[in-house]
Amino acid sequence: MKLSVLIPCYNERETIQEIVARVRAVDVRMRVRDGRFGLPVAADGTVELTVEKEIIIVDDGSQDGTRDLLPGLAALPDVFVHYHERNRGKGAAVRTAIEHATGDIMLVQDADLEYDPREYPALLQPIIEGRSQVVYGSRFLGGPRKAMLFWHMLGNKSLTLFTNILFDTILSDMETCYKVFTREVAQKLQLKSPGWGFDPEITAKILKRGYRIYEVPISYTGREYHEGKKIDWRDGLTVMWTLLKYRLTE
Repeated sequence: MKLSVLIPCYNERETIQEIVARVRAVDVRMRVRDGRFGLPVAADGTVELTVEKEIIIVDDGSQDGTRDLLPGLAALPDVFVHYHERNRGKGAAVRTAIEHATGDIMLVQDADLEYDPREYPALLQPIIEGRSQVVYGSRFLGGPRKAMLFWHMLGNKSLTLFTNILFDTILSDMETCYKVFTREVAQKLQLKSPGWGFDPEITAKILKRGYRIYEVPISYTGREYHEGKKIDWRDGLTVMWTLLKYRLTE
């Protein structure tokens, strides 16, 4: 089984090398309750499974020197780099990464250091065991986290509540970076939103196609705005409009 780690990247010169090192260092080995893999079954009915990884980086028109670092990363055997000549937005970068991914499972990983790749086994286990085809890592289910700004937290919870009302679900963190899904799901979504509309669009289309999202708690170390955090209240309006649009259309 193979995991494609999709890393959309825009002006992340300070963190791109470190996040790639952290992703590569993760040994995605776990005990799962599934005998489909032709592996020895332990007395408790589990098998030990090792997941192969590939890392797909899409540079979305960075102008801060990030591009100078990417050829060195592309020389690594499990890292593949693709470029947008101009900034097109996170959604466009994720779409390009999906187009080049070869894994059975795909996981979105931001290029900053807010999310910890050591969470991968917990994120993958529900999919590998057949409990769901989509898993979100939630920052609001009791995992350890650096305290958020109050208004940032309130914005996240408000957008998640709006999602739950529109799609009759009970998500706790729609805006999480950690979205994990099978190749089958990726092929059915036909994503279009270029920028911050990516998170609401993928969530809306997953739910409208009848997939239930499985959430697991994750840790979170949020950045401050002076450290490079890019989202603001105007992006929240984009998210709400996108949710409403895809609830009423496709």
